[in-house]
Amino acid sequence: MQEGTSGGGSSHPGETRGSRARGGSRMDTRRGLPDIESDRDLHIWIIENLQMVPVPEPAYGNFFEKHCYVVLHVPQSLKATPGVPKDLHYWVGKLAAAGAQGAPGSFLQHLKEALGGATVQHREVQGHESACFRSYFRSGIIYRKGGLASALKHVETNVYNIQRLLRIRGGKHVSATEVELSWHSFNNSDVFLLDLGRMMIQWNGPKASAARKARGLFLTHSLRDRERGGRAQVSVVDDEAEATDLMEIMEAVLGRRVGNLHAAMPSKRMSQLQKANVHLYQVCQKSKDLVVQELSTCPLTQDLLQEENCYILDQGGFKIYVWQGRRASLQERGAAFRRALNFIQAKGYPSYTSVEVMDDGAESAGFKQLFRSWSGQQRENKNLSGMGKLLQVKLDVGKLHSQPELAAQLRMVDDASGSVQIWCIQDSRRQPVDPKRHGQLCADRCYLVLYTYRRMGLVQHVLYLWQGLQATAHEISALRGNAEELDLWYRGALVQEHVTMGSEPPHFLAIFQGQLVIFQGCSGDQREMARTVVTIISREDMEIVLEGQEPPNFWEALGGRAPYPSNKRPPEDVCDFQPRLFECSCQAGPLVLTEVVFFSQEDLDKYDVMLLDAWQEIFLWLGAAASEWKQEAVAWGQEYLKTHPAGRSLATPIVLVKQGHEPPTFIGWFCTWDPYKWSNTQSYEEVVEGDPGAVSTISEITAEIINFRLSRWPGNDRAGPLALRALKSSEDSSESELELGPRAGTSSRSTVSSASSSSYQSSPQSLGGGGLPREQLRHQAAEDLPEGVDPAHKEAYLSDSDFQDIFGKSKEEFYSMAKWRQQQEKKQLGFF
Repeated sequence: MQEGTSGGGSSHPGETRGSRARGGSRMDTRRGLPDIESDRDLHIWIIENLQMVPVPEPAYGNFFEKHCYVVLHVPQSLKATPGVPKDLHYWVGKLAAAGAQGAPGSFLQHLKEALGGATVQHREVQGHESACFRSYFRSGIIYRKGGLASALKHVETNVYNIQRLLRIRGGKHVSATEVELSWHSFNNSDVFLLDLGRMMIQWNGPKASAARKARGLFLTHSLRDRERGGRAQVSVVDDEAEATDLMEIMEAVLGRRVGNLHAAMPSKRMSQLQKANVHLYQVCQKSKDLVVQELSTCPLTQDLLQEENCYILDQGGFKIYVWQGRRASLQERGAAFRRALNFIQAKGYPSYTSVEVMDDGAESAGFKQLFRSWSGQQRENKNLSGMGKLLQVKLDVGKLHSQPELAAQLRMVDDASGSVQIWCIQDSRRQPVDPKRHGQLCADRCYLVLYTYRRMGLVQHVLYLWQGLQATAHEISALRGNAEELDLWYRGALVQEHVTMGSEPPHFLAIFQGQLVIFQGCSGDQREMARTVVTIISREDMEIVLEGQEPPNFWEALGGRAPYPSNKRPPEDVCDFQPRLFECSCQAGPLVLTEVVFFSQEDLDKYDVMLLDAWQEIFLWLGAAASEWKQEAVAWGQEYLKTHPAGRSLATPIVLVKQGHEPPTFIGWFCTWDPYKWSNTQSYEEVVEGDPGAVSTISEITAEIINFRLSRWPGNDRAGPLALRALKSSEDSSESELELGPRAGTSSRSTVSSASSSSYQSSPQSLGGGGLPREQLRHQAAEDLPEGVDPAHKEAYLSDSDFQDIFGKSKEEFYSMAKWRQQQEKKQLGFF
């Protein structure tokens, strides 16, 4: 069995999710299939010659474009919902052989049989991976040029002898693509990483967002830790004018940049409206022909899926799902991927369209939410629906606060015993409501209900924005404006929950202790008019009757109780849906939501606007640096509901939550929660400034590069790139950089040889010419130097013998000195 690096999830929490491996995977020789380590979340194999070879854990997240991989994720979370399936992915590199691209079915089917239990199978294509796949690699995915050496043998690796350029882009899940080592690869919006082995320079485009810079730096540090053991200097170019030393290194490698940076090509991403266009097809076998027949469009219902059939669900060309009934034949099951690919081709969809294959009872959360409702294995702690049930339960405030998952399921921040203030919106202003009338709301009004309670000794606030069904657009707008004023007054500490009449959450109802009365179409002025009219009509005693509290003689006077018009919506059925987390983005057009699967608190950072769909309510989480999107956030939640394929109720409560003020009803949907995370996390600026040893390392790297540089000899108009004969090309070096584990079925241990020192050439003439005479360099002004000589590094153009004679040491010894000492000697000897 292969010995690997332990604890990717603990020692490098940003690299792969929950990777707690102690070893690799071995082949079960009896069945010819891998034996899966039970304590690991993630397993990765590379496909070569129809065999699965395990990839060592330090190389997780690196994918070579000429190969295909199999990736298995086994949820290990103690809070994983029972019955959550394993995810089995077949990843296809963009330059993989045609035969490997179209043959995921056989590998996945055999491995699925070996695994047993519920399994969802995925087909992934380089650059277009599913959100589920990307969620495994928190720090990002790296696409490597070319392929590994043939025969997949262990190779000696010198990870410091490397030269490559990576383009980093993406949102929550970034990816780094190895690109041509040239200024032509750069643009003004992306982040680029120039990897020189002992030094890694992150160059940020002038239009790159703060979030992209921070996520790029996270990936850069992860690469340093995994591939260099933390022994590489990371430096950042945020402003070229302020980073002259770093730019000197970059220009020595890439040459001088000519012309302006071009704009980045925008990524093609589907809007929510496109994803809402779902079609369900039934796959039928008629004689020798296979027939795919459209069955229904959205909203879909679960009873359309019959256990003896197979179905294809097309989500607007964004993703193709294949559902297999438990009584479908083995032949039909085995042909699932082939049918999906044929369907993609027939529809004219891109070849990289994502495919997901699942069995009856092993459906993914994304598939279930394409249906109006889904009944399956119910959660152990089923949501309590209806106010009656809540009133029958004696809520323990301490338990709700110490067990936020219970608060989230009950949708109760506490037992509703806190203090309450209520304002009615009148003439665009908020007017206090007499506490005696706190339980009386009008359908044509809007109200602000501020609830204050204590949690863990701290004062917390929830502001409910309640709007009646008959309220005007002007009043609703005034409601939000007044809520913003209150939020400013409380310094942004309010959790804001938008509530529509008839869809009030349990905690809102509990505040009124069952005494909430809503007057339909009856305003305060109308009630006062009614009292006046009564006194005119009759001098007898009058009795005010509130809707819902009518005495028996009231109905008797009307000839008996009977149904009357009401706009209240019945409560929705509680479905067996898992919560889902999405990153919100609308930088270049319509709203785009990117799902974060297997989410945790680590997926929330200060640049984010995140949408958490808990089905019965929608949370919008605002990071500390994302306050500019506060006004748009609620509209994004409404758009999400409006375009949801399952036909969601637009009255679903929307809760606006700000970083550092999360209520237990939000926290409870996360497996673990650290209340001090936000105060203990370094900012991007602090991380950049905290890298030690930058100056000394820059001087050393500069000296090394000068020894390699093709100088500007007569006839050259600009500096040439770093000699590729001195350092291997990025493609060649990539082939020897990551080593694979032993072939499945062998018992040899993986070995990593120590990195050998780089073999540097010593002077310009060794790259193609003789050294210049010392008299043409020593004590010469810049204008008197031979053409092409860099005035800042005149000593580099001496021959080795002249350099030794003048400086009393070799060039390697000289350039290993600190930069200030180099400058001092150059001044003394006439080369400054």
